[in-house]
Amino acid sequence: MRRIVVDMQNYLFADAIAQALKRADSDFDVRMSESPDKTAELCNLSKPYALLCEVTGYTPWMLEERLKIRDEVKCYSPECKIVLIVDENAEKTLARRVLQAKKDGLIDNFIYSSVSAAYLSAVVDTL
Repeated sequence: MRRIVVDMQNYLFADAIAQALKRADSDFDVRMSESPDKTAELCNLSKPYALLCEVTGYTPWMLEERLKIRDEVKCYSPECKIVLIVDENAEKTLARRVLQAKKDGLIDNFIYSSVSAAYLSAVVDTL
């Protein structure tokens, strides 16, 4: 069983991602964080395979804040894969910064929010 923690601004979007992951692979055990300030603690307790975090231009979902969570999670679970989700249409500059974070090795992968649920599941499965 591979645990996945999802931390998204919008609960409906988070739930849709969780359902898509569960439908794609019954081996996924998806847990949703209540809020960004609880994400690292949830990861410490659950030792996830992957952490999916939405990045926006607003606190507490800003890239810098997500990278701080990443640092904390990696202390507890160094093998946890970090995947950032960004809206490349509404947040063009932010999307370029997330891409650069991947190039710099700060995250394991990124996903644009416009991708299909099947693609998202496939990416997570291949981490």
